Formats: sequence, structure tokens, C-alpha cells
Amino acid sequence: MTSDPAPAEPTPSGPVPSRPEPAARTRSRALVVALCCATIVIDGYDLIVYGTVVPSLLDGSAEWKLSEAETGRIGAYALVGMLFGAMLTGTVTDLVGRRRIMLGCITWFTAAMGLAAIAPTPGFFGAARFLAGLGLGGVVPTAIALTIEYAHPRHRSRTNGLMFSGYSVGGILAALTAIVVLPQLGWRAMFWIGVALGVALLPVAWRMLPESASFLLARGRREEAERLARRYRLALEEPPAHTDSAPRGLSTLKALFVPRYVAGTLLFWLGTGVGLLLVYGLNTWLAQIMREAGYPLGSALAFLLVLNLGAILGTPLFGALADRVGSKPVTVGMFLAAALCIFLLSFELPGFVLFVLVGIAGACTIGTTILVNAYTANFYPAHMRATGLGWALGVGRLGAVLGPIYGAFILASGWGLDANFYAFAAPAVLGAVAMLLIPALRK
Repeated sequence: MTSDPAPAEPTPSGPVPSRPEPAARTRSRALVVALCCATIVIDGYDLIVYGTVVPSLLDGSAEWKLSEAETGRIGAYALVGMLFGAMLTGTVTDLVGRRRIMLGCITWFTAAMGLAAIAPTPGFFGAARFLAGLGLGGVVPTAIALTIEYAHPRHRSRTNGLMFSGYSVGGILAALTAIVVLPQLGWRAMFWIGVALGVALLPVAWRMLPESASFLLARGRREEAERLARRYRLALEEPPAHTDSAPRGLSTLKALFVPRYVAGTLLFWLGTGVGLLLVYGLNTWLAQIMREAGYPLGSALAFLLVLNLGAILGTPLFGALADRVGSKPVTVGMFLAAALCIFLLSFELPGFVLFVLVGIAGACTIGTTILVNAYTANFYPAHMRATGLGWALGVGRLGAVLGPIYGAFILASGWGLDANFYAFAAPAVLGAVAMLLIPALRK
């Protein structure tokens, strides 16, 4: 993403002609990325808000008497919804367009957050979280696909890292809000705030979010696609000719498993799953783990805040590094750094050092997952991008679903406080191995 003039880049059928645009036009790319980022901020808030209310739900004076196992299962319901939401919309968005999917998902998860806020029983609350997950899962691959398309081609990883740092901004917003709101208004107010955020974003996105130019071109709407390309200074990526071997519609899913892509597809699924297990396991249970380590609620929530702050600060830097040296070495190194930092949390260290380690762990878990998303999007051609990314995020949601349940099992196992850290360090090593084995594709 840049405001500097850039020439149109060649495509298989030649460059798309572009005329010099006013400066206001060249900044329009940033607006698209900003809208995607705002959506991901709310996505992050709506997911991490559950981790902030877990201590309140487990409090002995809470209105529902929930066990740690029940709390872990409820935490997983939204992630199960995200699994189906990502897979479904990741495929459908290549058929109906990115804009419709984004607007529909924002509306959907905003309404579901309202249902969670009024839930009369744990069962109703869990169902509302599942419904919210359907919408939350749908916006992620769509936002990434739009960001990759509207970013400057030389800065795609960095731009995607900046955009998706909105997830951690949402997490910080949830943690800060919880510190103030929970003691005064209770856990339901946290979900009403999520509703307010969605209601505020929807009319802005409706008015300002453009369609994907690649989608329009693939649907034969060339004039509209070229008009968007001129307005936003995009290089159109021509879809393959419509031959029997060219993927169209739902057949794009089959193309993920042709010999050229199958190894990468499976390894991206594994790497995404490991990353999401770490992200949602830590965001759900870190505050409670620190409570059990003896920290008061405010300090325990501060660790959750630092986890997400580390991602905000670190992800754009690592994204810029990935643009320069490649996604593989950066994602491998970040997974290994996450494993080391989480392991070191098991030692008795000064509080400042613990916060630093948590911040690095946030950059190298949340941040690594974001860069794996960009790596995945760049692995596939434009006409397969949303489908490949949607299915990686969809299947990877199995890791996200497992994260809260996995953390609950370790916490309730009686194996001791240190076991919680060992349990999250080991998957990070597995993620590094998966990224190391991604094959390089010849263009």
C-alpha cells in the first residue's frame, strides 16, 4: 500500500492502461485497507471479549455456576462457527463477490453479539457464540483477499500485517474495556459494546467499500473491473482462459489439490491450525492462568493486553521483513521464537521480563498467524486466492476450536502451572516445521 505513483504492472494479456490520478485517488487504496482493518478490529474484540469475561463467569458469585470444562466448551463454540463460516464464505465469495460477503458478515455477527448479551442460559449463550462465529469466520478470508488485492504488490505482507493488526487492536480494546466495565456493569455490557461497534461500522462500509476488481474481471464484467483498476491504480490479474483445465466456481476447490498445490495446501492447513490454536488458546486462558499464578484480575488482564500489544508492534515489522527476505524464513523463525518465549514463562522471572516475553509471544503467535495468512494468499493465483485462504482458515479453525478446550484440559489436569506453558510451546515448534516444508512454486 503506497500513495506514490506506480506504473501499471503487466498481466498475461498486457498491462492495464492507467491515466495519472489525483493524489486523493491514489490514497483510496489505504481507505479499502482501513475498512478491512476496522472490520478485523471488531472481529478481534468480539473473539477476545470472551477471554476477558472468563474470570467473571468462573467467579463463585457468578449468575451461572460454570466449570472450567464448560467454560472451555463455550469458548470453542464461536470457533466452531468460524470454521464453517470461513470455509463456506471462502468459497462463496469467489462466486458472489467480496463486498456482499463483508457486509453480510458484519450484519450477522453484530446481531449474534446482541443475542449473547441477552442470553438467559449458558446453552443460549453458547448458541449465540456459535452464530457469531459464522460471521466472524467469514470476514477474515474476505478481508485478507481484499487487502492483498488492493495493497501495493511489493508491500503485500507488510500491508496485510498492518491490516490484520486490527485483530490485536480489538483484543487490547476488549482488555482495556474489561478492566473498567466488568467491575461496574458486569460481563453482559462487554457484548453490548461489541454490538455498538458493529452498528457503527456497517453504514460506513456500505457506502465506501468497493468490490474486488479481480472478481469483476473473472465474472466477465471487464469494464467495471478496469474502471476500478484506474481509480485505485491496480494491476488486474487476468484469470485463466476458460478451458477444461481452468478452475471455475466450486471447481476452484478441486484445484487446491492438483499436484502443483496439494503439498502447500495441506501444510498451510497445518500451520494455520497450529497458529490459531496458540492464538485462541492463549487469548482465552492467559488471564486465568495468571490469576492462578497469584496476580489480581487487573494485572492478569494486563498480560492479555500485552499479548495483543506485542502483535500490533511486531507484526508490521515482521511483515516488512517477509516482503524483503521471503515469508518462509520469517514465519519459521517467528514460530520458534514463540516456542522459546512461552517456555521461558514457566520460570520465576521479574514481572517486567514476563511482560516482555508475553509481548514477544504475542508478536510471534498472533503475528505469525497473520503472516501465514499472507503467505497463503500469495501462494495461490488471484482466481483461487479467496478459496485457498478460506479453506486454510476453515480447516485451521480446528486448531482454534481445540485451543480453548486444550487450555481448559491442561489447566484442570492438576499437572501444575508450568504445564500450561509447556503445552503451548510444543505446538509452536510443529508450526515451524510445517512452514519449513512449504514448497516453492515456479511462476
